[in-house]
Amino acid sequence: MGLAHLFLFAFILLFSVSSARISGKVGICYGQLGDNLPSPSDSVKLIQSLKATRVKIYDANPKILKALKNTDIQASIMLPNNLIVNISSSQTLADKWVQKYVLPYYSDTKIRYLLIGNEILSAPDNLTWSSLVPAMRKIRHSLKTLGAPKIKVGTPLAMDVLQSSFPPSNGTFRSDVSDSIMKPMLQFLNRTKSFFFVDVYTYFPWISDPKNINLDYALLQASNITYTDPVTNLTYTNLFDQMVDALVFAMRRLGYPDIRIWIAETGWPNGGDYDQIGANIYNAATYNRNIVKKLTARPPIGTPARPGWVIPSFIFSLYNENQKPGPGTERHFGLLYPNKTNVYEIDLSGETPTKVYKPGNKTCDPLQPGKACSKPDSLEWHASYAFSSYWAQFKRLGGSCYFNGLATQTIKDPSHGSCKFPSVTL
Repeated sequence: MGLAHLFLFAFILLFSVSSARISGKVGICYGQLGDNLPSPSDSVKLIQSLKATRVKIYDANPKILKALKNTDIQASIMLPNNLIVNISSSQTLADKWVQKYVLPYYSDTKIRYLLIGNEILSAPDNLTWSSLVPAMRKIRHSLKTLGAPKIKVGTPLAMDVLQSSFPPSNGTFRSDVSDSIMKPMLQFLNRTKSFFFVDVYTYFPWISDPKNINLDYALLQASNITYTDPVTNLTYTNLFDQMVDALVFAMRRLGYPDIRIWIAETGWPNGGDYDQIGANIYNAATYNRNIVKKLTARPPIGTPARPGWVIPSFIFSLYNENQKPGPGTERHFGLLYPNKTNVYEIDLSGETPTKVYKPGNKTCDPLQPGKACSKPDSLEWHASYAFSSYWAQFKRLGGSCYFNGLATQTIKDPSHGSCKFPSVTL
């Protein structure tokens, strides 16, 4: 009996120590698709200023890995999509890649995660799909045999890997990948005690159906809006939890109920094209502050399907990246402008209470009813003032005066009476 108690105590202690290694600290995604971004060494200092203890990069950039040397920042690196097929069929190539991009930095830089590709299953079906899990196995074998066995291997997927996500209890993987790819992938993640890495953006389901999805519910800001899953009777207070639990139930459906989830990307755009509603600094600050508060809570909050579970995460992204393709929002997810200034205040440690942050930028305050610039009450007049006010406030922070062609600079001052238009000196 004494030995049994001793074994139980040892198991509990081991489990506790093991669990403690994964914290709810929020990391940052460090993308490099910009022609005006700070150097890696400056970027590392900025990451530290945001109080991030983890960083995810989208390659294995030696300059960044060197800049992270002897810091407390844990790094997640990535094998590029275009190498997956070749590495999936060659252990030699896998070994060479690890020897070149991991081992030279591993002792001094805290490389903890190696992700194979990025959102592979969101691209059209090709040979890379079937090569994904074999490549994960090859890289994992290289890490074990070459002296870096503690690095976890995974692959970040998007929410479109699900065929059904509503209600959450109906979460189901797509039929074209469920048996052929997701089952062996989940088996690999379960066996190696790795994570299911997934990109979760509440912005995209909200923008696709803003009439039926409440904005505050998507921003984790709702105080009196809930949704109850009719099958499980679990009650949800925000869209993020719904999306994560849909993945939980999809994994359960394939026989893997306990694989841990890691949020590989989440965030909200601080700007976008003229028709991309809701993409603004206020909403971005609101979402990211709220998600940080939720994910760093102690004790952990988890989700309705996994109460109390730690959910490690990365916020996307460090900078507004001006060379990202796609709609305007793609270039406006940053916490920082390329000139190193904050788009808005945020503390990724979660230690700063949300009420401490300063209020919004008051760009449109003079347009409110009864204020100096409220008249004439026309869309053109109000838009002109708003554009001028924004440009005056944010030019020095990297803001532009393009507004997707809706505005142009002028030397004619439209001010009248007590309404004074903000201006800039070029």
